[in-house]
Amino acid sequence: MKDTLTDAQATPRPRKRSRHVALFLAGAAVFTLAGCEEKVDAAAFPDLESCLAEAETGSLFFTADDCRTTFAEAQAAWEETAPRYESLELCEQEHGVGNCGGDPVAQQQGGGGFSFMPLLMGYMIGSMMGRGGGVFSQPMVRTGDGRFSNPAGSQTFATNRGAGQVAPATFNRGPSTLGRPPMSAAQVAQRGGFGSSSTRATGAARGAGG
Repeated sequence: MKDTLTDAQATPRPRKRSRHVALFLAGAAVFTLAGCEEKVDAAAFPDLESCLAEAETGSLFFTADDCRTTFAEAQAAWEETAPRYESLELCEQEHGVGNCGGDPVAQQQGGGGFSFMPLLMGYMIGSMMGRGGGVFSQPMVRTGDGRFSNPAGSQTFATNRGAGQVAPATFNRGPSTLGRPPMSAAQVAQRGGFGSSSTRATGAARGAGG
């Protein structure tokens, strides 16, 4: 079963919840997620400002504070779990030209940015209230074919803006790449490229359950 995320078409003025969500769900851009299970509410944004603007309407499940908290968590998860490559060219081969940059962690630690990572291109937040949790987040990066993905490459999304329902496993955090040698061209080829089954996330969700 495929989950859906639709293009957000909200206007600045507040709406009632039922009408607002109906507008969000019109259009059906596709999440390429496998399996059928109970879904949770989710929304995706290209940046923090977009989330804050939506929170002001009070139409969905999150607040401005949730936006700020989950954005910080998504940024931290991106720094920890995004793939690291030995060259900018190799990174752009997997994620598209202009969608990569230096490793911020290595730069902060004086490593000279020896590796390169896909840029943070948005984040998704999900409500786990019905599962005994709070609001969770997942960073989003670009794929080579112009779509969006979680850093592990295990889930691909058509867009980084919209709302809908997704599987709780959408918010699983992938394995850490911190401190590991950046991937070479040979290693990328051996794994089948970004998003192949051999590079998919195996980490458990932090309280999200599945």
